[in-house]
Amino acid sequence: MSGYDYHDEGLYFVTICTQERENLFGEVINHVGARHASPAYMKLNVYGTIITSVWRQIPKHYYVDLDIFQIMPDHIHFVIYINNHTGEACLAPTNTLGSIIGSFKSECTKQIRTAMNNPKFIVWQRNYYEHIIRDEDDLNRIRYYIEQNPKNWGDDKD
Repeated sequence: MSGYDYHDEGLYFVTICTQERENLFGEVINHVGARHASPAYMKLNVYGTIITSVWRQIPKHYYVDLDIFQIMPDHIHFVIYINNHTGEACLAPTNTLGSIIGSFKSECTKQIRTAMNNPKFIVWQRNYYEHIIRDEDDLNRIRYYIEQNPKNWGDDKD
């Protein structure tokens, strides 16, 4: 958002897509019609597991609180709270949304390239989508959307 300071404390909804929307992180399992139907869920592969591990480490480097997080085959969604003053020991001198996302993408790329034994593999599309969460209703709507993402995977045209 033009003129907004992404260093400001607050909640942010972020979506990051893989390069060319490649299904890289696993697959959605949906047991619709099965005798004992269970909700759709994301079955992570080794690269999806790397994403989860790096996500969990963010508070060790930035003053943030992690909220909801969902890995999909070709993208991830999450809500993150930049709090600027509390949390685990912080090593980073800056705490902007851009620096957090940049660091996250970089570390995931490094680890995935190592796992693939391919030092030039491009994991992510350039940039990311972000939305500043303005109130509780907005947060609840976004959390619901993220939770439902595996169930809606088959209907997702993008």
